[in-house]
Amino acid sequence: MSSRGINVEAVQALHDERIDWRFKGMPSDAFGTTVGEFLATKPTVFGSGFVGPLLTLDRAALQHNLRTMADWCTEHGVQLAPHGKTTMAPQLFGQQLMNGSWSITAASTSQLRVYRAFGVERILFANELVDPSGLAWLADELDGDADFEFCCYADSVRGVQLMSEALASHGASRPVDVLVELGLPGGRTGARTKAEAREVADAVLASPVLRLVGVAGYEGEVAHDISDTSLSAVDGYLEHVRELVAELSEAGHFAGLEQVIVTAGGSAYFDQVAEALTKGWPAGLPVLPVIRSGGYLLHDDGFYRVRSPFSREHRLAGAESPFRPAMRIWAQVMSRPEPGLALLTMGRRDVSFDQGLPEPQVIRGADGVIREFPEGSCRVRGLADQHTFLELSGADPQVGDWVGFGLSHPCTVFDKWSLIPVVDGDEVIDLVRTFF
Repeated sequence: MSSRGINVEAVQALHDERIDWRFKGMPSDAFGTTVGEFLATKPTVFGSGFVGPLLTLDRAALQHNLRTMADWCTEHGVQLAPHGKTTMAPQLFGQQLMNGSWSITAASTSQLRVYRAFGVERILFANELVDPSGLAWLADELDGDADFEFCCYADSVRGVQLMSEALASHGASRPVDVLVELGLPGGRTGARTKAEAREVADAVLASPVLRLVGVAGYEGEVAHDISDTSLSAVDGYLEHVRELVAELSEAGHFAGLEQVIVTAGGSAYFDQVAEALTKGWPAGLPVLPVIRSGGYLLHDDGFYRVRSPFSREHRLAGAESPFRPAMRIWAQVMSRPEPGLALLTMGRRDVSFDQGLPEPQVIRGADGVIREFPEGSCRVRGLADQHTFLELSGADPQVGDWVGFGLSHPCTVFDKWSLIPVVDGDEVIDLVRTFF
């Protein structure tokens, strides 16, 4: 049933789902056919009736990014638990696990239920879990599957009490593994001081239905750019995480554990996290360093193109970033109402705009040839719900032309699409199903 931590049969069964009006961008001629039947026709982006706007994923870029990150983690001695919230796509989870990911990270009970529906065997829940209904469901999942591994965060004694009461009242037979989360003043969740974190650890140890297995943090709340000051602040925070681990170890909180999970690492500072988590630890402390980067798989043409450690390092060296953007969205020019302006069939309902606007990259005219835009010849001035305002300063797209855009911040792109073509050139070789 499972292979490398996911139910392969459940993932493959997504090809049995029928295409219909629920999935935007799909060809009407495909309505009523299964995904597998449609793919067997060898469809193409521009020859099979897809309608715009249409988000596509580049197969070569996806495979490249999977291998690149897997190799980097192996080289640097860290495990990868990519955050699944980026895509909520079990097909992509399976590829990440097949390429060496140790686990998949979740952040909500609803996400957790999707993961389990597809048999994900090891889940790092990077959040608090205090809802009685969610905890009861989790207890049943753990009791019903001996191979299911799960751990979540705690940052307060009150949270530990709520977890313990809910699990005990439900009659849970397996303890829930817990990581003490260390935050910072003004940040997101996490105990604000190491002293508070130690109190949480004590409470977990005292609970008969919980098991303390490590420490967690998130450095992305410390800094929001790549200035020297911000990078230094990240290092400082990670040192506090290390100190907490050492203090808990010295107090005997991890006695008897075969491994102590220490985890941090979004997609912007994972190089610093890896360095911090693989430095020397107290003798005999079996630390398992885990980073949770999720954005690497898709990369982007905006937020992570600037902030990814790979991008920073290679830009300074004058080399190309090892990650490749895997997302492109196509939209059609619908109106040229005045000089210097084009309106396209794409808006806030289709693309991200929280970390930068779409970037016009290529144009496909009436002749069917795809050409790059001259640098500086156009830019997205703004987005309405269903329209893109493309400001022109040299480019001259015509009504009916197609424009391909690069996108920023994949986390707020995927939630707008439930069925996404994966392409090899113009050929559609798969359709990725998402569950938001």
